[in-house]
Amino acid sequence: MKLLLKFNLVFLLVFAMGLGASSYVARKLLQEGAHAEVLDRGRLLMESAVAVRSYTIGQIAPLLETQMTYTFLPQSIPAYSATEVLNTLRKNHPEYAYKEAMLNPTNPRDRAQAWEEDVIQKFRQSTDTTEFIGQRSTPTGLVTYIARPIQIGNAACLRCHSTVEAAPKPLVEKYGPANGFGWTLNEVLGAQVVSVPMSVPLARADRAFNVVMALLVGVFLMIGLALNLMLWKLVIRPVSRLSELSDRVSLGELDAPEFDVKSKDEIGSLAESFTRMRKSMVHAMRMLDT
Repeated sequence: MKLLLKFNLVFLLVFAMGLGASSYVARKLLQEGAHAEVLDRGRLLMESAVAVRSYTIGQIAPLLETQMTYTFLPQSIPAYSATEVLNTLRKNHPEYAYKEAMLNPTNPRDRAQAWEEDVIQKFRQSTDTTEFIGQRSTPTGLVTYIARPIQIGNAACLRCHSTVEAAPKPLVEKYGPANGFGWTLNEVLGAQVVSVPMSVPLARADRAFNVVMALLVGVFLMIGLALNLMLWKLVIRPVSRLSELSDRVSLGELDAPEFDVKSKDEIGSLAESFTRMRKSMVHAMRMLDT
């Protein structure tokens, strides 16, 4: 087997192993980056909802307190305000979603779906859990969701949700007496849920992966070509010439041309050794002839 063929077989083996390891690491890092990006977006939406809730409690609700004695204004409710603001965002980004899912909601649109009920039950079973992250499949693709528990920590808030008799009449007239009552202090009643699509970050990660792999293949091919050229020029060609000249000298062709190599590397040292050996052989042959 030729030296160049052996070299290329070893190089291809190393190339395949390196490319496989690089592709595994690159894909893993890019996928992790995509997941981290999704979580950052989800938490930003969640904090936006929390900010709207705080603004509603601190500035909107006091302004509407007098009107609330005559008619129920949902704009004074933090959950309603946060949902409306983020629903406005969804007009341009329909793939995102925010919901304050409740087991026993006042507003029917907040009623938890089956998978949301499972998330709420996780919070009810583990009261120390402050955030839950999961994934689910939707018709538009894979979605990552972030959920946080909803609890009543202020006893004043129970005025609207303890009993029908204690609730403001405008609220009962708007939503009826069947839902949104019987809540207790510090009980996990529902969950804030933000859903963020995975399709865009994963597609971006796949494109980056393809670019990285193409660059790696290109670099490996350039390195292989450069090594092959260097190996042929610096090793194989001089060694082949030296081998051919050695054959001619061994067959008695004492007037064969000199092997002239001016390099100072191992090939140059081999050429010098061959030249000395050839001179010694020629001298010995001539002594035998005489």
